[in-house]
Amino acid sequence: MNARGKSSSPLPLPDAPHMHAVLLTGQRTVEVGSVPRPWLREPGQVLLRMAYGGICGSDLHYYRDGRIGDQKVHFPMIVGREGTAEVVEVSDGVRRLRPGQNVVLDPALVCGSCDQCRAGRANTCRALRFLGSPGGPPGCMAEYLVMPESCCYPLPPQVNLRQGVLAEPLAIALHTLRLLGGNPPHTMAILGAGAIGLCLLAVASVKGVRSICVTDPLQWRCEAAMRLGAEWTGSPATDVVREILGAVPGGVEVAAECCGEQAALDQALRLLAPGGKLAIVGIPRTNKVSFDINLLRRKDFSIMNVRRQNACLPEAIALLAGQLHDLALVTHEYPLGEAAGAFAAAAAYEPGIIKSVIYLQ
Repeated sequence: MNARGKSSSPLPLPDAPHMHAVLLTGQRTVEVGSVPRPWLREPGQVLLRMAYGGICGSDLHYYRDGRIGDQKVHFPMIVGREGTAEVVEVSDGVRRLRPGQNVVLDPALVCGSCDQCRAGRANTCRALRFLGSPGGPPGCMAEYLVMPESCCYPLPPQVNLRQGVLAEPLAIALHTLRLLGGNPPHTMAILGAGAIGLCLLAVASVKGVRSICVTDPLQWRCEAAMRLGAEWTGSPATDVVREILGAVPGGVEVAAECCGEQAALDQALRLLAPGGKLAIVGIPRTNKVSFDINLLRRKDFSIMNVRRQNACLPEAIALLAGQLHDLALVTHEYPLGEAAGAFAAAAAYEPGIIKSVIYLQ
């Protein structure tokens, strides 16, 4: 397998007892350390040689704050939840995968038997365990990883391992639109044009949302939004409510908050048409946010929280292989040894960064 993610012949089994991994060892402290490498231990498992790991918003919360809500990091922790890999070995009971295949990971390990899983809500499984999160299994930013076969989705030849990192954020975008129900809205505002916001923009455009306005304080992200089909973009530091309502008189049907900021929530409510829907996709750095209950009540708004994604990865992969094959959101690639610099650059919003990935070999 080369650094650009082309398929290769099956890899020989690794024999070293240790491997390198990206470790969060304190707030704003990332190191590449040596840890025991995993082995197949149970039926239905797959040994993966990791290729790429994407730095996502949750990773940056753990990096900056050492926590998300009541989930507090116990250092050191192997980080990473967006990953692609090549299958090295499979255990008994594996039916879909074979050595040499390229796959993208679903980072959620679910029980499959609780009331939530039985109701088709695996994303709120009562026993959910999540890669690279406090109390969960180690993250995917390591040379090797063992996962259940059910969490590994084959990548078609049209999608290389680097581009495949976008499948998970695209799945979140698809889940957001599915939660809206019915036909896609005609008008939408997306507040925050990081990778998730831009994935939502890309998916909404493909699904037929006709008019999409996007806000972000970073000019290069606004430029990316325009390339992806946004009708209007602007900085939230300006009077975006007035400008968007000028472009979409009467307000938008859906406002998607994708940056975790209280100011964006406030703007979203003022942008919505009566009966509109607020989708909370971003993760705030605080445990509590507030809403103008007067606006909520008088205008009959609905608030929809987005918890990751639910069975959307196959469609996300199909989009990457087809309509979104040229989605250019991976802007920066770093070798494993430069993981600390990659996190520091992403956390500092260095110019041009939208999605950073780490090549793990």
